Amino acid sequence: MIDQVIAYFETIDPILAALYATIFTWFLTALGAALVFFFKTMNRAVLDGMLGFTGGVMVAASFWSLLAPGIEMSPGEGFIRVIPAAVGFLLGAVFLYGLDKILPHLHINFKESEGIKTPWHRTTLLILAITMHNIPEGLAVGVLFGGVASGFEGATIGGAVALALGIGLQNFPEGFAVAMPLRRQRLSRTKSWLYGQASALVEPIAGVLGAWAVLTFEPILPYALSFAAGAMIFVVVEEVIPETQQDKFTDIATMGFIGGFIIMMALDVGLG
Repeated sequence: MIDQVIAYFETIDPILAALYATIFTWFLTALGAALVFFFKTMNRAVLDGMLGFTGGVMVAASFWSLLAPGIEMSPGEGFIRVIPAAVGFLLGAVFLYGLDKILPHLHINFKESEGIKTPWHRTTLLILAITMHNIPEGLAVGVLFGGVASGFEGATIGGAVALALGIGLQNFPEGFAVAMPLRRQRLSRTKSWLYGQASALVEPIAGVLGAWAVLTFEPILPYALSFAAGAMIFVVVEEVIPETQQDKFTDIATMGFIGGFIIMMALDVGLG
């Protein structure tokens, strides 16, 4: 099945491939958010485990799918070769740092709001937070598909499909983790699902833009891959991991992180 998917993506336009892949990641977010129709509450241990899994996938994807290929395809030797990855990684983190300080948003626990002060409803702020997190995920998938089409060594269709699959897997629990807090805010199940899945609609947009940018400006690929990695690591360290430390289930979150890392690593090595 996976081999057939890879073969199909090899035959279509890379921008279209990026669109299809990120629609898949959005779909799994929507599927996860749909669990709100079947559950009344979310156990905190389950939430922490899910968030830990999300963090593990994102960290593994940042290295195996983005940073390592970015370094491999960079010119030069020694310290010169790592410059594009270092610069891109820093810029990605700075980009998310800027969004974090400017864009009004609210953490999943509904206790801490960040960004510019605004009268917007708490529900809107939570959706903006998750939307902000999904930008680097969609960008990473699109950039990798664009790199394959540009013929860069180290970028493969299998690796791009593995990344999309890994992002999709962690989007499933993320969708549930967004929809349930909205339900606790007394939104209807339908509205909780609609808002939960809407947070991932930015991924197809970012994916298409990422693929287009790499195809248009080929030399930026090592920087673009590392940019996406830096943005993803910023999200994990600044948002995901601290959220798992709010209660007594830190060990569950840690094991979820380990599991997510192993699965993403296996997908990338096995398919890439």
